[in-house]
Amino acid sequence: MNHINHTVIITGAANGIGATLAKTYTKEGATVILADIDQMTGDDLAAEIEADGGTAYFYHLDVQDEKDVNLLIDKAIEHTGRIDIVINNAGIMVRKSLLELELEEWDRVQHTNLRSIFLTTKAAAPYLKKNPAGGRIVNLASTRAFMSEPDTESYAATKGGIVALTHALAVSLGPDRILVNAIAPGWIETGNYHELSPEDHSQHPAGRVGKPEDVARAALFLTNTDNDFLTGETLVLDGGMTRKMIYEE
Repeated sequence: MNHINHTVIITGAANGIGATLAKTYTKEGATVILADIDQMTGDDLAAEIEADGGTAYFYHLDVQDEKDVNLLIDKAIEHTGRIDIVINNAGIMVRKSLLELELEEWDRVQHTNLRSIFLTTKAAAPYLKKNPAGGRIVNLASTRAFMSEPDTESYAATKGGIVALTHALAVSLGPDRILVNAIAPGWIETGNYHELSPEDHSQHPAGRVGKPEDVARAALFLTNTDNDFLTGETLVLDGGMTRKMIYEE
């Protein structure tokens, strides 16, 4: 286990990919600090991890709020005395026609998906750089940074911003031995995987739709302490979909 005694902060941790990341890192021996606006589900997840022998602390917060984020970092240090990894996973989507999209909705998506990474990274960086093996940051982008569906402008803008912010942070934080990378998932099914159709799977060159566990394995790779020459990159995790040329028959 590569993460014994490490402290891992995960935003958007209560559900879906975030919850799987939390369970995965605790199985690797890490203490997880979970942050989410969904208090009930977050409390349940922390209790589940503790019941399975792991260590987890859940904090109800809004990742858009600087005071909330700063308190999260303070609490992580209070509990464990260190921060080794930050996984910026929090994100929302508003699928709405550009002509109907309200400014408040646009801003909410930008602040939840993108500003939160700035806030969390800024607050955690002074502690990440203290690690003898260096700190690790993983940002959750999306293949929507490179391709789009209609009515997803606010979401695509943030995911493109995350890709750019990732390499900018990697350059700025490199002298402090903080490595910053992103994962850009494609279709990751967080609902009932068994209800997907054969066509859903077959459209992927890999032969299947992705699972949250795929993202967790990618995060483990990026945060492995032996991987100290990998930074500023965005790992596209989409079963090959963005490499597939599609023609109408």
